[in-house]
Amino acid sequence: MPNSAEDIVSIRGLTKRYDGKVPVEAVRNIDLTVRRGELFGLLGPNGAGKSTTISVCTTRTPPTSGTVWIAGLNVVEAPAQARKHMGVVPQYNTLDRQCTVWENLYFHCRYFGYSSATATKRANELLEMFRLTERSKSFVRELSGGLAQRVQIARAIAHQPEILFLDEPSAGLDPQSRLALWDSIRQLLAGGITIVLTTHYMEEADELCNRVAIIDHGKILVCDTPANLKSSVGAQKVISLHLRSVSDSAFERSLGELAGVKGVEPTKEGVRIFVDNLDGLLPRIIEVTGPRLKDISISETTLETVFIKLTGRDLRE
Repeated sequence: MPNSAEDIVSIRGLTKRYDGKVPVEAVRNIDLTVRRGELFGLLGPNGAGKSTTISVCTTRTPPTSGTVWIAGLNVVEAPAQARKHMGVVPQYNTLDRQCTVWENLYFHCRYFGYSSATATKRANELLEMFRLTERSKSFVRELSGGLAQRVQIARAIAHQPEILFLDEPSAGLDPQSRLALWDSIRQLLAGGITIVLTTHYMEEADELCNRVAIIDHGKILVCDTPANLKSSVGAQKVISLHLRSVSDSAFERSLGELAGVKGVEPTKEGVRIFVDNLDGLLPRIIEVTGPRLKDISISETTLETVFIKLTGRDLRE
């Protein structure tokens, strides 16, 4: 059972293995809890195990071993009851293309036992809430990606669930649609719903989430607030050097000995240097690098920086 009544999601020892010619262990013995009222993010590269974890939580995929509770209900033992407490927006568009926007909302309510009058009222409320009233009679095929995603979220919360699962909600959206989606997510969170989202966009997790778990190769590497995760790196900025020749240990050691450098790690293009500030440091780095320097860039510490420190590779690989 969940450790606390405050935990709306409780995952214990979850493993999911896909058997075949080459067996794949998509999720490996993970433990995770999500508190009521928070926005929790699963952050990791494609194929890390994010979507598989969500699929088990939402009863779409049975676990190989381990247990998942949603709102105090075991999702394997009581899947139908658990689904009443959750809304799900999968990675791909699952709206009924033969129905209008309004009909997608109305029939979802009817499916969850609403009367015709109540379903009509709720569908109209959702159209207004998500600024879709003018598109109520539009068919799904007529919608842009951003509009279709708003309809999917509206449909997912039509039966007023306690928790909403969003699997890669902004994948494929243009920047303007992504910002509009973020506003919708914040509005839902302010209304009291718990949200779990998966993403491989670092800025999305950093901007939205109260807590983030970074997952890779089916394992949870770390779980904390974005601020705490970034501060754990021990540096405020990252200097990336693109080199004309391959880096070597002697060169990396020379960089690491410079005052103000917190760490040096090799990359495919050269090296990354972790520092607190740039005061007088760039000229010394350029002097040590010499003619092998091809390009240089500077960025703030991000959640991708945390991932790099943990795994030694880019989050998007």
